[in-house]
Amino acid sequence: MLPDYYEFYNPVKIVSGHKALENLPYELDQLGAKRPIIVTDKGVSGAGLVDIVKNAFADSDMIIGAIFDNTPPDSSIDTVNELVKVYRSNDCDSIVAVGGGSVIDTAKGLNIVITEDADDLAKFMGAEMLKKPMKPLIVIPTTSGTGSEVTLAAVINNPEKKMKMPFTSYHLLPKVAILDTRMTLTMPPKITAATGMDALTHAVEAFICDQKNPVSDAHAMVAISMIRDNLVKAVKDRKDKKARLAMSNASCLAGAAFSNSMVGIVHALGHATGGVCHVPHGVAMSIFLPFGLEYNIDASREYISELLFPLGGAEIYAATPKDKRAEKSIELIRNLQKELHSLSGLPMTLKEAGVEKSQLEEIAKTAINDGSLIYNPLDVNVDEALAVLKKAYE
Repeated sequence: MLPDYYEFYNPVKIVSGHKALENLPYELDQLGAKRPIIVTDKGVSGAGLVDIVKNAFADSDMIIGAIFDNTPPDSSIDTVNELVKVYRSNDCDSIVAVGGGSVIDTAKGLNIVITEDADDLAKFMGAEMLKKPMKPLIVIPTTSGTGSEVTLAAVINNPEKKMKMPFTSYHLLPKVAILDTRMTLTMPPKITAATGMDALTHAVEAFICDQKNPVSDAHAMVAISMIRDNLVKAVKDRKDKKARLAMSNASCLAGAAFSNSMVGIVHALGHATGGVCHVPHGVAMSIFLPFGLEYNIDASREYISELLFPLGGAEIYAATPKDKRAEKSIELIRNLQKELHSLSGLPMTLKEAGVEKSQLEEIAKTAINDGSLIYNPLDVNVDEALAVLKKAYE
């Protein structure tokens, strides 16, 4: 269905290939950058991936101003403040983020503080609080899930307030996203599974939420079909280069989709569960996705039914009665969950993810204040959020 009005914006240059990183110095030069800071984490650094990035500079005259690898798995405002000091003390002029969602969001947080010449990141929390063009930011994802390399959003933890701070602005979009096969080959099966389900959730929620549009739909549908064909392959064989590159592209497509159409209840519950219980985002997305679809099925049956085509393929779609397609879509997602659980140990319930039953009410109260619910097809109150949480618990 064509909406009466919509906007779609994604100016990020995408460079994809088995050796796409060789383009990095050129891309920085085109942006007028001479002294980038590389932002990463210990896991990425320890896996030797930063060395691949450094080697890309071997034949250029560009200088790496600093390498910061202290980004934690759940990045926080404290990490951003520490990083700002490193950036300023080394006279850096641009940012290269090498990592997953936490690293990329940290780099975006850094860019906010540096560009605004500020000392308090929290002042810019919310939507469209940024007015200035930002420093050059190039993102090299090492997971295939967040899609943050092409999104206008960042989520950064505030430990003191036990909340995830959302930032949304067109200025946050990176200049370039480099998808290089070598950067995801070291992901273990469980992280591959979790990040893949994160990408699937982005695409699915983008397709059913209130701000959907034909362009975001096209991105979402292709992303879902690519995940269908490649996620299990990537989990089974981490060295499958074709599957890895396909998942990187699927994640990127899903990111572009939800950055424009937004997300809903699954992300609201996931953000809250991450903030209260520190459950990894991809794990939370995987757990909540089928329950979120069930919650929205009365309002979004037509769209959930359409999802059966990319989730199951043409034959399953044609063989399923029209009035059963929505339920079949949810069934296929649950089947994928079970297979990933069997292959990698990816949790299927909140209990398996380490959440205490006593924490569910706090999660529900946190979730209903999450901005993602603005775009959900149905309104959600505390009791309704709590009911979904109880279903997902065990």
